[in-house]
Amino acid sequence: MIKTRFAPSPTGYLHIGGARTALFSWLYARRHGGPFVLRIEDTDLERSTPEAVNAILEGMAWLGLDYDEGPFYQTHRFDRYREALQQLLQDGGAYYCYCTREELDALREEQKARKDKPRYDGRYRDYNGPPRDGVEPVVRFRNPLNGEVVVDDLIHGRIVFQNAELDDLIIARADGTPTYNFCVVVDDMDMGVTHVIRGDDHLNNTPRQINILKALGAPVPQYGHVPMILAPNGQKLSKRTGAASVMEYRDLGYLPEAVLNYLVRLGWSHGDQEVFSLDEMSELFDLADCNKAPSAINPSKLIWLNKHYMKTLDPVHVARHLSWHIGQLGIDPSTGPHLTEVVSAFVDRFDTLKDLAQAAAFLYREFESYDEKAAGKHLIAAARAPLHQLREAIAALPEWRAGPIHQAIKQVAEAGGLALGKVAQPLRVAVTGAAVSPPIDVTLELLGRAKTLARIDRALVRIG
Repeated sequence: MIKTRFAPSPTGYLHIGGARTALFSWLYARRHGGPFVLRIEDTDLERSTPEAVNAILEGMAWLGLDYDEGPFYQTHRFDRYREALQQLLQDGGAYYCYCTREELDALREEQKARKDKPRYDGRYRDYNGPPRDGVEPVVRFRNPLNGEVVVDDLIHGRIVFQNAELDDLIIARADGTPTYNFCVVVDDMDMGVTHVIRGDDHLNNTPRQINILKALGAPVPQYGHVPMILAPNGQKLSKRTGAASVMEYRDLGYLPEAVLNYLVRLGWSHGDQEVFSLDEMSELFDLADCNKAPSAINPSKLIWLNKHYMKTLDPVHVARHLSWHIGQLGIDPSTGPHLTEVVSAFVDRFDTLKDLAQAAAFLYREFESYDEKAAGKHLIAAARAPLHQLREAIAALPEWRAGPIHQAIKQVAEAGGLALGKVAQPLRVAVTGAAVSPPIDVTLELLGRAKTLARIDRALVRIG
């Protein structure tokens, strides 16, 4: 059975690269009917925070990447790491190293002077003497001196590392705490992870981890290292160029479906298809179809996908996400039209839910001021009589629906010998404060009779 894992370090938010790794791991497990594990690698006690853990969990939940096991926390497993460490020490797979910081610094300077690659020289590898006074030893893994480590990477293909190039890695610090590479190995072994999908910045860790797994007598997972994501200019991602938290994409008004579709296409393809539902991704995703080269983010593609999903997903689903943005404006959506109706009326006009929410705010609360350009053009003396007539006509309507509202506006325009726009635009500015909205009859139906009449009165006062 295939089993994958996502193992972020909680030293910050869930960024877009981490989210893509999580998605690829989740999709691979789902396609093959295996479990997906969430593991929080929080052994960096100085940098790991509860807030970062919550940010990761919140990001996973918003994206809909559910996990079958976990979350497991490495800080809860120190007893198990100590047990595995003792096993290695007893079996000769690890040893105590008594080098001081000064000795290691001097060794590094000598190697640099000889233009050698800086590395630990194994001076305590075969030490059988007594412990050194005043030195708390680290524990190093006894890496094989000869041979090679072959990684048949599921994305990059066959990669060969020479053991002679790998020095003896520290697997426990002087205070006894285990190091990252050792914890990862014990976790993958204990949790039965069969496929490790992660960023290719971890590729150099892989031969070391394989050697430790073999020393512990554990099966070796298959590895797939995903190339990094670059900024649009081909440079490394930064906050300024798009290395944002996943939740920032929510804050900006993107749907999780759009973000997932966007992420899966950063490094994976299936023919020329651009739009994938989560079910389609789960059915089609294969690491063999992942690119070996880095992918660059394309903000315009994300906007295009978001517009697609805003228009094609069930309006009830879109409204559920819109509700959060309405709430961020300090608006209680129960004080106005149902959000599903708002989505249906507004969705074709906006790229993001945030923009839609801001544009629809007038339906729920009084706008503070008119758009001056729109008011200066449309709320003029010539609009006074049509607005008065409109107010009387729509106040008398037996049904408050778009159809009858449209007929009333049309009749007022025809009675005054005016083009429809000469009546509809002053009305639009009067009730919305701006010159742009969905069709005016739909807008008024959503706004409601009482608010519509009150805002016409407000406009008439302004006109004087």
